Amino acid sequence: MNQPTEPKADKSGVRRHNLSLVLRTVHDAGETTRAAVAARVGLTRPAVSSLVEQLLDLGFLVESGKTFSGQAGRPGTVLKPADTGPAGLGVEINVDYVTVCVVDLTGADRVRRTERLDNRAAEAPEVLARAARIAAEALEVAAGRGLVPAGAGLALPGLVSGGTVRQAPNLGWHGVAAERLFGTALTALRPATEGLPLTSDNEANMAALAELWFGTLGDLRTFLHLTGEIGVGGAIVVHGELLRGAHGFAGEIGHLVVDAEGPRCRCGSRGCLEQYAGQAALLGAAGTTGVPELAERAEAEDPRALSALAEAGRMLGRALSGAVNLLDPEAVVLGGIYPRLMPWLAPALTKELSARVVSGLWTPTTARLRPASTTTDASRGAAALVLHDVLADPLAYAPGTGA
Repeated sequence: MNQPTEPKADKSGVRRHNLSLVLRTVHDAGETTRAAVAARVGLTRPAVSSLVEQLLDLGFLVESGKTFSGQAGRPGTVLKPADTGPAGLGVEINVDYVTVCVVDLTGADRVRRTERLDNRAAEAPEVLARAARIAAEALEVAAGRGLVPAGAGLALPGLVSGGTVRQAPNLGWHGVAAERLFGTALTALRPATEGLPLTSDNEANMAALAELWFGTLGDLRTFLHLTGEIGVGGAIVVHGELLRGAHGFAGEIGHLVVDAEGPRCRCGSRGCLEQYAGQAALLGAAGTTGVPELAERAEAEDPRALSALAEAGRMLGRALSGAVNLLDPEAVVLGGIYPRLMPWLAPALTKELSARVVSGLWTPTTARLRPASTTTDASRGAAALVLHDVLADPLAYAPGTGA
């Protein structure tokens, strides 16, 4: 029986693929030589040299200095990703703040802006217009540093699909066309961004990607990521890929019920995790006005603060033990407000994990519970998602293509 054959790629398609291969190799290495790239990707040195020259001409790579390979012959020139040219614009919209960052091809934050404001007090179009204003200001600064946005990533609270926030209980959003509203507002402020590619996802997913790509996890590639803000977001990473579920809504651990008779949640259910471990719930239980004050009072061994943190840790452990039994991750990473509060959350949390996880792998001595890196957040993950598209097909973002 004849088997269908795959369509053969033409020469231009093969070269396009190889340009991406070389650019990704240099990007992952940080700095390297043509010879090292050739050894890594399995192409001949002349082929790699030709690809490198094109990437240099297009502004995706730069070369500087000399390095010796340890072998006879001429020293190799060091190749690095360019810190000018295509950049990712990341925008995180949360309940009480908006953060915007611009990240270059080296992975460095080049511009960062945060404005703290209560987004619950405004309608969705106004909130997205605010975010567009902050983004436009950041892009103005980035342009002065030789950076051009290749696209924008929106990190949004709630259930997100197809560029729309289907439901964000903590903001009161339902069916908000976030990408369209943001894009229109940004173009009005900065006409050069008309047609800029936009992507969007849940903010916890974006934060998990930032942890995966920029964090301190090393070779660890399967983990749960929790983000503690006003609400509690969750993301699941399996073998280096987000587990999104059938409709893209996987990871909503903040609305996992930990007490069926508990307080009413904004989602309509009772006893959701974020009613115990979300920022608003924690501060209310502790009688404090902010996370810094809560930490200060915990350090001073204030009984009310310690009780609130212990209860939050217990409920986090209850929710996470079920998730760990179901998904078998290598680690749980706590982001948002949680790293600052880890000394007081962790004891009750790890006690629950140790008692409830059936594998026996989550004892207090295993160090599977980790704080998120200080260099990762959802805005950076959103910007990096744009750059992954650039790395996958640099020719689509080359000068003069209109991307």
